[in-house]
Amino acid sequence: MRPYDLIRKKRDGGELTGEEIDALVGGFLRGEVADYQVSAWLMAVYFRGMSDRETADLTLAMARSGRMLDLRSIPGVKVDKHSSGGVGDKTSLVLVPLVASCGVPVPKMSGRGLGHTGGTLDKLESIPGLRTELEVEAFLDQVRRVGCAIVGQTADLVPADKKLYALRDVTATVDSVPLIASSIMSKKIAGGADAIVLDVKTGSGAFLKDVEGARTLAQAMVGIGNRLGRRTVALVTDMDQPLGHAVGNAEEVREAIATLRGEGPGDLTELVLALGAEMLRLGGRVEDAEQGRRLIRERLQDGGGLLKFQEMVQAQGGDPEVVDHPDRLPAAPEVLEVRSPQDGYVQGVDAEAVGRVAMALGAGRARAEDRIDPAVGLTVLVKKGARVRRGEVLALVHARTREEGESAVRAVVAAYRFGPTPPPFQPLVHARVE
Repeated sequence: MRPYDLIRKKRDGGELTGEEIDALVGGFLRGEVADYQVSAWLMAVYFRGMSDRETADLTLAMARSGRMLDLRSIPGVKVDKHSSGGVGDKTSLVLVPLVASCGVPVPKMSGRGLGHTGGTLDKLESIPGLRTELEVEAFLDQVRRVGCAIVGQTADLVPADKKLYALRDVTATVDSVPLIASSIMSKKIAGGADAIVLDVKTGSGAFLKDVEGARTLAQAMVGIGNRLGRRTVALVTDMDQPLGHAVGNAEEVREAIATLRGEGPGDLTELVLALGAEMLRLGGRVEDAEQGRRLIRERLQDGGGLLKFQEMVQAQGGDPEVVDHPDRLPAAPEVLEVRSPQDGYVQGVDAEAVGRVAMALGAGRARAEDRIDPAVGLTVLVKKGARVRRGEVLALVHARTREEGESAVRAVVAAYRFGPTPPPFQPLVHARVE
C-alpha cells in the first residue's frame, strides 16, 4: 500500500478505503510517509473532496492516533458542545454549568484563542487561581462530583490532527470542508462524549462568512458524528457582530456571571437557550427542545446554573467569590468612550474588526506564544439596528495605556456602519442540522 498509489487514487477521484486511510495517517505519524507525499494527498482532497464514509474514516483514524478518553465511569449520557469560534463568544461559560445543573454531565475540553477569536480557557483563567490543565483522572473525577468541567486538551489527544494541520497551514489546504470537519470531530470523538452539540458560526467574525458554507460544514460534522455512533446536532448561528456586549477575557467572565443571574444580553441568553435545549434533549433529560428551553430558563431564574458555575470554579482552584464580587476580576486602568460620528441607524458592527482591536489591546494572540492580558477588551454597548445620535457612546475600550486606548477607539469607530433607515432583520439561528 504505497503512498504514491493513494495519492494517485485520490487525484483521479477515487475513494480510499478505511484501511488505506489508516495506513496513510499512521505512516505519517510514525515518519514512514514523507511530508511532501501527505501534502500532495491533502491537495488532491482539496480539489476532489471526500465521501461521507471517507471523511468519517479519516476522523476515526485521527482520533485513534492518540488517547481516547473513556467516560463510562461517569453516570448518565455525557454531552459535549463545540463552537467554531467567534468574537465575544462566552457561551460555554454559561451553558456548561447550566446544562450540568439540569442533571446532564458535561465533560468539556476547550482550546485557546488565536487570531481575532477568543478562547474559552483564556477567559476562565482570568479568574484568580483557576486551573484549566488537569490530569485525566482529576478531570473525570470532577465531572462525576460536580457534573461538569472545562479543561484544556491533553497533549496526547489526536496528535495526527496537529501534524496534519501544520501541513494544511503551509500548503493552502486549510479551507476544505472534509478536512475541517474531520479535524474538529476527531477531537470530539476522542473526547469520549455520547452526544455532541455543535455551534457553527457564520458572518464577518466567523471562519465561514456565508450561511451556505457554514451549513455545508455543519452537515459534514453531523454526518461524521452520527456515522461514528455519537448523536450529533448542529446549529448554524450568527457571528456578523459580536455576541453579547463584552469582548475580552475578564469582561466576558463578568458578562457570563450576569447572564447566569438572568441579567445577560438578549442574544447571548437566546443562544444559551437554543443550544442548552438541544443538549438536554440529546442527554435524555427532556423529550423535546421546547421542554429543554423551559428547564434552562428555570435554572437561569432560580440561580441553579450560577451555583453550578461557582462550584466548578472552586473545584478547579479558582476564587469562588468572583460570582458575588465580579470586581475581584482583573480590570484595565484606562476606560475610554467610543462616540458615534453621526446620526442614523447602526447597519452593522464588523465582528472581525472588533476582534482584531481586542487582540491588538492584548486580549488575544497573533501567535501561539503571545501572552494574554485578561483585563483589556471592549464593551460593545450599541449594536445592529439601534438608532443613534452624533456623540452618543457606542462602546467602551478597556486598555492598559491611554495611547493604546485612543488607537483602539479609532479602530472601533471604523468597525461601525451607519445608514438612514433600519437594517433588515437577521436571525440569530440560521439553521438546525440533525
